[in-house]
Amino acid sequence: MLESLKQKVYEANMLLPAYHLVTFTWGNVSGIDREKGLFVIKPSGVPYEDLKPEDMVVMDLEGRRVEGELNPSTDTPTHAELYRRFPGIGGVVHTHSRWATIWAQAGRDIPAYGTTHADYIYGPVPCCRDLTPEEVETAYELETGRVIASHFESAHLDPLHVPCVLARHHGPFAWGRDPLEAVHNAVVLEEVAMMAWHTEALPASQPRMSLPDHVKEKHFLRKHGPHAYYGQKK
Repeated sequence: MLESLKQKVYEANMLLPAYHLVTFTWGNVSGIDREKGLFVIKPSGVPYEDLKPEDMVVMDLEGRRVEGELNPSTDTPTHAELYRRFPGIGGVVHTHSRWATIWAQAGRDIPAYGTTHADYIYGPVPCCRDLTPEEVETAYELETGRVIASHFESAHLDPLHVPCVLARHHGPFAWGRDPLEAVHNAVVLEEVAMMAWHTEALPASQPRMSLPDHVKEKHFLRKHGPHAYYGQKK
């Protein structure tokens, strides 16, 4: 079942150690088949060097295992909630990558300091609120997804324009139209997190200034939207 999607999700998961986004088994990628209402995700706690495409686990959007002998990632309920709430996405990534997690542990949004950030992310990378004790106790991973989705809805953020988030005191999530784009956005997030940290660490005689809005608009829209002109025409 979903053999092609299993292969794509497997390949996307294998990119996480290749791009130095994970240590040990600290991460997972999933991808969804919207027509079937099923998604495929990495199994829990399996070292990347031992993974095979057939190890990927098929889940429905209610969190029921449809196919697979291994237990799915413990973050599966978070992925399922993001798929339910963000209908335009096709892949989700969670890591504990170093630089993005630093910002998550500090409880801070990542400011948009430059055009590298603006090329991919429209405005700051948001950091969500902490979960309440009740949320942690009742359904921690599900509530993590609910907090992320509710933050985007209340802040009127488009998840395709802001394809990543920081779960406070936890780590980053990223997504895209498919699993490979989700990994791409996770790599971008880690790079801009590192750049922003060093921007703030540099000695300065005045406060750091965010990227001017007119430059942010230009850089984002030249890659995204109906009048984008970056790259080659398909």
